[in-house]
Amino acid sequence: MNANYIEELNEGQRAAVLYNEGPSLVIAGAGSGKTRVLTYKIAYLLENGYQPWNILALTFTNKAAREMKERIARQVGDQRARHLWMGTFHSIFLRILHAEAANIGFTSQFTIYDTADSKSLVRSIIKEMGLDEKVYKPGSVQARISNAKNHLVSPAGYASNKEAYEGDCAAKMPAVRDIYHRYWDRCRQADAMDFDDLLFYTFILFRDHPEVLVRYQEQFRYILVDEYQDTNYAQHSIVLQLAKDHQHVCVVGDDAQSIYSFRGADIDNILYFTKVYPNTKVFKLEQNYRSTQTIVCAANSLIEKNERQIRKEVFSEKEKGEAIGVFQAYSDVEEGDIVVNKIAELRRSEHYAYSDFAILYRTNAQSRVFEEAMRKRGMPYRIYGGLSFYQRKEIKDVIAYFRLVVNPNDEEAFKRIINYPARGIGDTTVGKIITAATENNISLWAVLCEPLTYGLNFNKGTHSKLQGFRELIGGFIEGVVEKNAYEIGTEIIRQSGIINDVCQDNSPENLSRKENIEELVNGMSDFCALRMEEGNPNISLTDFLSEVSLLTDQDSDNGDDEKITLMTVHSAKGLEFRNVFVVGMEENLFPSGMVGDSPRALEEERRLFYVAITRAEEHCFLSYARTRFRYGKMEFGSPSRFLKDIDVRFLRLSQDAGIGSSRSPHVRESLYNTEKETPQRSKQQIIAPSVPRNLKRVTPAISSSAPTSASVMAVQPGQLIEHERFGLGEVMKVEGQGDNAKATIHFKNAGDKQLLLRFARFKIIG
Repeated sequence: MNANYIEELNEGQRAAVLYNEGPSLVIAGAGSGKTRVLTYKIAYLLENGYQPWNILALTFTNKAAREMKERIARQVGDQRARHLWMGTFHSIFLRILHAEAANIGFTSQFTIYDTADSKSLVRSIIKEMGLDEKVYKPGSVQARISNAKNHLVSPAGYASNKEAYEGDCAAKMPAVRDIYHRYWDRCRQADAMDFDDLLFYTFILFRDHPEVLVRYQEQFRYILVDEYQDTNYAQHSIVLQLAKDHQHVCVVGDDAQSIYSFRGADIDNILYFTKVYPNTKVFKLEQNYRSTQTIVCAANSLIEKNERQIRKEVFSEKEKGEAIGVFQAYSDVEEGDIVVNKIAELRRSEHYAYSDFAILYRTNAQSRVFEEAMRKRGMPYRIYGGLSFYQRKEIKDVIAYFRLVVNPNDEEAFKRIINYPARGIGDTTVGKIITAATENNISLWAVLCEPLTYGLNFNKGTHSKLQGFRELIGGFIEGVVEKNAYEIGTEIIRQSGIINDVCQDNSPENLSRKENIEELVNGMSDFCALRMEEGNPNISLTDFLSEVSLLTDQDSDNGDDEKITLMTVHSAKGLEFRNVFVVGMEENLFPSGMVGDSPRALEEERRLFYVAITRAEEHCFLSYARTRFRYGKMEFGSPSRFLKDIDVRFLRLSQDAGIGSSRSPHVRESLYNTEKETPQRSKQQIIAPSVPRNLKRVTPAISSSAPTSASVMAVQPGQLIEHERFGLGEVMKVEGQGDNAKATIHFKNAGDKQLLLRFARFKIIG
């Protein structure tokens, strides 16, 4: 335990950690050590009379929660850290809702619908209501429902909201309020919640059950929230419910990095925090430990152009560093070549690894050119984007089976797999089951179990097919009780016929699908093995599904590959790289053409650019192209207005990397003298930016090599071991006997782990 950890902090950080009298707002500039402040503050609270379970720490990614927990464990010991309530908003509220489900009319086994499930249900309702799907686009309807929930507006509240109705009428969708009502009822009927419900129902639970709220208020004596600038109205309101009485709340964030308004984040939550909590003490962390002085000054000169902000003076005491290079390219293809040449040059001159480089762009579509340029050069790269592992069709099919087995009332899972693989149960039959379920206000599974009771008299062939499906699922339901996730999971994959379906031929598509399913099996094996090693008994299929359903964007990549990273700026938030290229710095691309005339939207785009620049530690480069192939035609572009927002003292309007001296004056001229050269495109043409999801790479599980009792006995402190997952480590201590024998092992890269020896997957190497 490091008793002097407070001394490691700078003055601003120390003040923020030690102040625990009332509400506090920590404005943490980019690279200013906010994780350290949060970590040490929790450690300090634990040392000053707070029990771990009295502290609630809310984050936005599992990865952030995991890293903080590990740091705190190093400070106060694993035992104490384990009992902290620390995790994402969704995972913590899911935990509360599981415990309190009966209060709000759910069972504790309720299902979580992901975005695709909820979209599918919306689509079904649109169809049942006889509405035109071309007008009532499921995605648009879903977005409106999600937005209502994030603002804590119930179906009844939505129906009576004049503004919402007028907005729906203007979009030629007056029936959204009726769809929302049905959608709400159907989710309840299926004993299911979508992601937004995890917030909404937590709010309802606390609002309608004051005795439950009081219980959690008394339990959570101190509340900490990370990345407060990214909270939506619902998240902000629940924190207020819990903190209202004791006011022991500390929120950390940076208004200059609020970039998720399209997901419902509301910058006002942080801007007006001191109005909501009048006795707030504000701390500003202004020293940037990440970037050179030049990069910090350039970012400051950019962001000061925003009106709506909490003013701060970020500074760096690192070396001055090089000016930010600005490259102009004739075309997007040349921009790709310039960037790749610059990477090759820096690798030669400064000996950087490939993983020291990141290319950041505004939209996913821009990656192609850079991919081609790198492929030509044989440079390794990885893209954060495309479909995440759990969003692939074959994986979703398997997961739907898992979900139905865990919760037979799950409507979306039922519809997805009742005829997959094809077993001759057509849409008409499914339609009849849905109608009977809706009329009788029960689940589809309940109708399937007793069709005659609900007036369904199918012919003999259909009846036996339905019975076959019911028995198949029924058999799995029995197996769930006695088998772990891996055992029942592999059984379902085999017996459902999915694996036979994907192995019909050896086409590349089918091989890839088969590999994905094998990877899922590896993932389940790993999930069970790892939890068993840690002595965590929760290895059922329900536990596995809970884990899978809460995977967030940044959680999945282990990041140790030696590759150049390509990603959208949105995905890069929270990360850092030694060298960063921000590409496509043109009007209508960055800032996005979606901005239109909205000053608020333009300020968010400027904050997004600020996030991009502040990812860089040593070098930052900005590039733009005079022509770009977009929407099937060549377009002429003008440099982004944001380039003019940066003080020219911090820029190097470059002649190198493909920009000859004859062109250099044009760079300066185009940046600083010309107005927009291209007319605004119509809004409809613009493709909305998307935040990519990342592919989870699950390491294949090696066949269990659990040591025999003899080898368990042989484990001694001081030995070096090689672990299948955590790599090299040293045994620090061994305690307990026989099956309960545990070893604390210090791993070179994974830190300290406590493992149950009978399940541990390692070999002694010295």
